Amino acid sequence: MQKTISIKLTVDQGKAIQLSDLQDEFAATCNQIVPLTIEHRCWNRVALHNLAYSKVRAVSKLGSQMVCNAIFSVCKAYKNRRIPKGGKMPVIQFHKNRSVHFDKRTYSLKGNILSLYTLQGRIRVEMEMGSFQQTYFATGIPKEAELIFRKGFWYFNLVLDLPNIELSQNTTILGVDLGENVLAATSSGKLFGGEKLRHERHKFLSKRRCLQSNGSQSAKQLLRKISGKEARRIKHTNHTVSKQIVQEAMKVKAGTIVLEDLTNIRLRIRGGKKIRTRLHGWAFSQLQTQIQYKAESQGLQVIYVNPAYSSQICSKCDQLGVRNQHHFKCLCGNQQHSDLNASRNLCKFALSIGRATCAVNRTQVAVLN
Repeated sequence: MQKTISIKLTVDQGKAIQLSDLQDEFAATCNQIVPLTIEHRCWNRVALHNLAYSKVRAVSKLGSQMVCNAIFSVCKAYKNRRIPKGGKMPVIQFHKNRSVHFDKRTYSLKGNILSLYTLQGRIRVEMEMGSFQQTYFATGIPKEAELIFRKGFWYFNLVLDLPNIELSQNTTILGVDLGENVLAATSSGKLFGGEKLRHERHKFLSKRRCLQSNGSQSAKQLLRKISGKEARRIKHTNHTVSKQIVQEAMKVKAGTIVLEDLTNIRLRIRGGKKIRTRLHGWAFSQLQTQIQYKAESQGLQVIYVNPAYSSQICSKCDQLGVRNQHHFKCLCGNQQHSDLNASRNLCKFALSIGRATCAVNRTQVAVLN
């Protein structure tokens, strides 16, 4: 299991300038690689290395290994976009304050001292670690890392390879249905309302429209400020909900959490501009990621299933019912919250893995993570 810890660095003015120069050059090198990625429609690390390394190395101030790290960062950025086959390639712009990727060849650790590659040579900086970071640092194996500059301070986000936790032997399954009005519904009967977060997102959306129509320099500065505030608010809410979902799984003694496979769901969104804007800001992937790593840290397995028809099928008799907003009703007499019904269907879909009990058109029931 891997976990990332953020370590604050003690950096004087001279070393800060060296790190800033490295950050600028790293971003510039990534921007040189982007056109080659688009031209050849390639974000495979090995293939892109063969295409770009020689050309970039000839003009970049970075050393050979940092050029490889820049290629890795570009590939990672395009992979995270999940570009569909035949879809348009976006132009990703790497800004000067973007993180710098380090691997084991470009940094080293000795006690509390971190040695980092810079354009002017290696520098040694002291790490400020609290008890939380020290606990994981003592048991984990350091892997790759990201150097970032945030609010006047330098941080080293280090990935640690931690010992695997023994998986739970419990056979109970907890299904989790995600939504916008109800952020999450568990098959155990717990609902996590999203009305407050949705109201706040509407306020941010309205304020953004006003500032964008203004177009002044101060309006653009305020846009960047409220954008970060909105993202932080959503991330905090997702952290809270994901923690409570894992706690609920532990409470009901579940060994597996079932989530929906929502890959490319935004491509299927149909509606007006207002609906599309609202739904494209739905941070479901972030919530799923947080549920996954928190569940794995407790020894729980996470399974992703195809959610097709989970909101329309009755969780008791497997027949099509009628859904009216949050109310689900079936001819068999089953009446319950529609999201609860969907979460219980997800459990049934997960139980059918390896057995031919699904509908003919459900070719892929689940994907084990």
